[in-house]
Amino acid sequence: MTWQQSYDPFGSILVSALVAAIPVAVMLVSLAFLHARAHLAAIAALVVAVLIAVVVFGMPAGMAARAAGLGIASGLFPIGWIVLNIIFLYRLTVANGSFAVLQESIAGVTPDRRLQLLLIAFAFGAFFEGAAGFGTPVAVTAALLIGLGFSPLAASGLSLIANTAPVAYGALGTPVIALAGVTGLDLMDLSAMIGRQLPFFSLLVPFWLIWAFAGWRGMLEIWPAILVTGVSFAVPQFLVSNFHGPFLVDVVAALVSMACLTGFLRVWKPRKVWTSPSLRAADDAYAPVATSPGGTLPQPAGLPDASGSAALSFSGSAALAWMPWVVLTVFVFLWGLQGVKGALNALWGPSIAIEGLHRMVVKVPPVVAAATPEGAVYPFNLLSMTGTGILLAAVVAGLAMGFGPGGLVREYARTIWAVRLSLVTIAAMLGLGYLTRYSGLDATMGLAFAGTGVLYPLFGTLLGWLGVALTGSDTASNVLFGGLQRITAEQIGLSPVLMAAANSSGGVMGKMIDAQSIVVASTATNWFGHEGDILRYVFFHSIALAVLVGLLVTAQAYLPPFTAMVVGG
Repeated sequence: MTWQQSYDPFGSILVSALVAAIPVAVMLVSLAFLHARAHLAAIAALVVAVLIAVVVFGMPAGMAARAAGLGIASGLFPIGWIVLNIIFLYRLTVANGSFAVLQESIAGVTPDRRLQLLLIAFAFGAFFEGAAGFGTPVAVTAALLIGLGFSPLAASGLSLIANTAPVAYGALGTPVIALAGVTGLDLMDLSAMIGRQLPFFSLLVPFWLIWAFAGWRGMLEIWPAILVTGVSFAVPQFLVSNFHGPFLVDVVAALVSMACLTGFLRVWKPRKVWTSPSLRAADDAYAPVATSPGGTLPQPAGLPDASGSAALSFSGSAALAWMPWVVLTVFVFLWGLQGVKGALNALWGPSIAIEGLHRMVVKVPPVVAAATPEGAVYPFNLLSMTGTGILLAAVVAGLAMGFGPGGLVREYARTIWAVRLSLVTIAAMLGLGYLTRYSGLDATMGLAFAGTGVLYPLFGTLLGWLGVALTGSDTASNVLFGGLQRITAEQIGLSPVLMAAANSSGGVMGKMIDAQSIVVASTATNWFGHEGDILRYVFFHSIALAVLVGLLVTAQAYLPPFTAMVVGG
């Protein structure tokens, strides 16, 4: 028996939306103000969401349980699978001693902390976003930054801020491909439109990143390097997205940006070298961080000492220190290719239809043009998951570093124990996101945004931001709200391509505050229990940047010459 979603049980869309938002409020308040552990906050929010979905919105209890279960499974695979295996690789490099050499080699490019942020958090992170997405860039860059001696709050928060402008083209364009699929709009039109919005922020975000770290004066001291980083990313981002498509946008732009910044630093140096690893005053405000007399952070707790049982002492070669991360890059890139994914799925990749949920939930107008059953299929494509590629990279790199099979197994067991609560949090958060989707709570909040009339370009953009904040994925936000954006835009006379693109462009700024990303950051930096500190720090940056995207979209909707940028009608 099917169940039709009900979007306004109170007869007032505003009241219904406020009630629908209670689970999200429970999570945010628990994290940011009650200082609850992340896994407990996520579980509490999920329980509240089940009660509201069943009691208030009338969703059958069995369907609600199945929707939450599907989300929990999706949280563990593929998201948790990525986090577990990237932390495994990181711990291997720390135990082997190669990570310390890697830190020295990066400092050899530049000892300036601000320039290290540009190179690692923005450019290197963008490459991993383009190749893999789904938490990989934050996990990699946060681990690298904490190893370089950045404070936990700086490593976590700044990795999240940097992982914004590239997100819409992440995982070889997956969010844009999904958006085209759910809206029926032309893929190239959407790719081009997003590519006429985000390059502005690809130029802005590096400046914003360094301002957040070092303040206005610290940012101005290295403005030439920031400008080179931003321009060399934004220009390829525009060109590839408009003339090639969404598939290789981030990969090409990130490689060009890294090459240009590295080359520029050969001929330009800042007058003052910034050596502090801490955020400007924010570390003291949020959580004091003890440092050694030399100014670097002690080795993260729980990791084996570099002088311990690793089978091979490191030779000191910077090339060998980069080897695990080069191997990781190759595997992640290969696993992102559709041909490789298809071949691996052909070997083993079952898709499991969830009985009692698959096509049993029906979306109805005005969220969709006509009543549409929701699919509920869990693709357990373990071989083609990015996390599997990362695991293989870690095994290959570990063997090359001198670990034996027994040592790898022991370290993997330690890694599972270290990230166990993070995996619970991610699973609960994805359970909340999926339940929100199947119960229609997200659509209720979306309809409240859609009632803003002439201000819809701004609030429609914020709807994309909300979608990513709720689900942790620009792809998921596009699937949830892409159809609503098209329908609403057509009803009020706006370009559906513009507003569908705005959903994705606005969504990228929600990436830094979704619980999944915050947990990935806290896990990568071994800063467990401080998820609320990270959330409080990044929230202003997230909403401020989302509003700026909304203002740009508003200008593209109404104000010449910005209106000339709109493609596809």
